[in-house]
Amino acid sequence: MKPVKRVSVLSTGTVQIRPEHVETNGTPLMWWLNTSRRWTDPRPINVYVIEHAKGLVLFDTGQDQRSVTDTEYFPGGVTGHMYRRLAKFDIPEGATLTEQLRAQGYDISDVRVVILSHLHQDHIGGLRELPRSARVLASGVELAEVDKRFAVLNGLLRDHINIPGINWVPVTPQPGRDDSIAPFTHAHDVMGDGSLLLLPTPGHTPGSMSLLLRSEGLPSMLFVGDVTYDADLLAADRVPGVGDRAGLHETTRRINQLATRYPGMPILAAHDPAAARLLESALSQPRKAIH
Repeated sequence: MKPVKRVSVLSTGTVQIRPEHVETNGTPLMWWLNTSRRWTDPRPINVYVIEHAKGLVLFDTGQDQRSVTDTEYFPGGVTGHMYRRLAKFDIPEGATLTEQLRAQGYDISDVRVVILSHLHQDHIGGLRELPRSARVLASGVELAEVDKRFAVLNGLLRDHINIPGINWVPVTPQPGRDDSIAPFTHAHDVMGDGSLLLLPTPGHTPGSMSLLLRSEGLPSMLFVGDVTYDADLLAADRVPGVGDRAGLHETTRRINQLATRYPGMPILAAHDPAAARLLESALSQPRKAIH
């Protein structure tokens, strides 16, 4: 039996960010955040849907529709000003996680495992919609930051993370001897069958994780969250303007080395306008995954 039967992508609306957010121009974040006058074209807020033999798996959960309808969703004051300068969201009616899953033939109650690349609000927005039976995996490093005093300044909105009833599973990738994931040396096997491996990819946040999918009959794929906003920029070692620049370059180097082991492997980011096309193209050329 094939571990993974189907992979698809849905979007819970769109986001506009600053060009300096997509690719650093060398200036500090607080400078371009407060001086930039330009926005990108709308970019998708992607959620990746993986139909595994053991149940439905999501990579990220998108943006909460309440973020554009509830005036108290974001913090106020200077911090709220920063959030408004950082991103503009458009979430049409029906763009919720529940409705978008239904459009693909799934019920939200089908979700068994949720993997969060990191805990920024455009990745955790669907948490309130999940069945309480779902296991929600997030980096232990990331979860440890949520209750720290200045977490909100690092993009962690604890009121939208610390939701009663969420079945949190802190993840700490462990060392192993799997040469097929080199140069990565640590991983977490999500389903226990080697088909879904979580890799530590810090840089955007200290606890950011990416998901390597390897399953017979499907091309290998790497879901990277916000390590990049454009797969072509990542391939050229051009990194975003949000996060630790040195860490982003190191993670980008590792991902590009890993990609040489999996020719044609799509790098699927959360806000890359090309991601849906890259996934469709990869799925149109199924092949046996490399193990």
